[in-house]
Amino acid sequence: MTIASERGIDIFHFDDLLTPRERALRDKVRAFCNEHVLPIINDYWERAEFPFELIPRIAELGIVGGTIQGYGCPGFTSVEVGLIAAELARGDGSVGTFVGVTSGLAMGAIAACGSEEQKQRWLPAMARLEKIGAFALTEPHVGSDAAHIRTTAKRVDGGYLLNGEKRWIGNATFADVIVVWAKDEETGRIGGFLVEKGTPGYQATKIEGKIAKRSVINADIKLDNVFVPEANRLPLARSFRDTANILKNTRYGVAWEAVGHAQAAYELALDYTLQREQFGRPIAGFQLVQQKLVQMLGDLTAIQLMAWRLSKLRDEDESQITEGMASLAKQYCAGKARQIVALGREVLGGNGILLDRHIARHFADIEAVYTYEGTNEINTLVVGREITGIAAFV
Repeated sequence: MTIASERGIDIFHFDDLLTPRERALRDKVRAFCNEHVLPIINDYWERAEFPFELIPRIAELGIVGGTIQGYGCPGFTSVEVGLIAAELARGDGSVGTFVGVTSGLAMGAIAACGSEEQKQRWLPAMARLEKIGAFALTEPHVGSDAAHIRTTAKRVDGGYLLNGEKRWIGNATFADVIVVWAKDEETGRIGGFLVEKGTPGYQATKIEGKIAKRSVINADIKLDNVFVPEANRLPLARSFRDTANILKNTRYGVAWEAVGHAQAAYELALDYTLQREQFGRPIAGFQLVQQKLVQMLGDLTAIQLMAWRLSKLRDEDESQITEGMASLAKQYCAGKARQIVALGREVLGGNGILLDRHIARHFADIEAVYTYEGTNEINTLVVGREITGIAAFV
């Protein structure tokens, strides 16, 4: 099954806001998902396995590296990166997260905080997906309060010893380089460290039993006197502010990811209602069904335009993007997408809980999108702090 319906989707002519290059890039990623992802992903999702066979094909798309200039990266605009994120999520959220972790978080950290030698060593190979990255910030006991992580870095002769635990780290069981965030015992500040695959003392264990993003391999990490040479410390990661900037710069992509899930749900629901007949006619002709479709389309159009506008502002001048702007886009788009996907699943009735209709996968996966890159509550309070000048949390 492909998600092919074009009727009643672009009601406000969103396509007209895109350049020919942006439309071509979007269509290329959409075709890839329709041809290579959708036919196989449900089986992988059900087995909670990642489709490694897709990695060479993703590499061929030339999309990894996002907005990074040089080093073999595509140097896309923020709008282009957003469209890619939306199309990958429209196909499958797990595949989109795999790309986002390497391209946005891991490569973004190296590009923003790494030395020239680190950039030359890692970024070209990661852009070709010859090397895979991971980003290890969250811990078993530290989620939203990420500024107070407990993993430590102790200076020793020639480098640092890392000790601690991380949780929910995507790609961590097979990544070639893991950007680990730890508190420097000397300075008390947060720093970034490149832990290479096979380093003694590094152990990553797959988290089992997930109901969302099942094809992404998330891991628990244990760091037991992991030695990181001085050359593998990110020199420009001097405090949690640098970590937060990386997250701010990827949060707009999560807003687009929510758009992709919502678009898939709307298209699937619209197609289904036009084909499904009850009481002698398509259920699309019933008032209550049309009400749900209209609500879905209205919310989809709103979050699509919000994500696009934030990306345009970012392309005009990245420095004007505040934490509140990024958080509002993520909070609003993910929240509305969650409602859209729920309505879409509802429209499909009993068929909506079957994987072969695809929407059940989006229904589960949007829960992860709603939660990560800042929970709905934390992002709400970040925006509240910005518009009132009063912090409701420390």
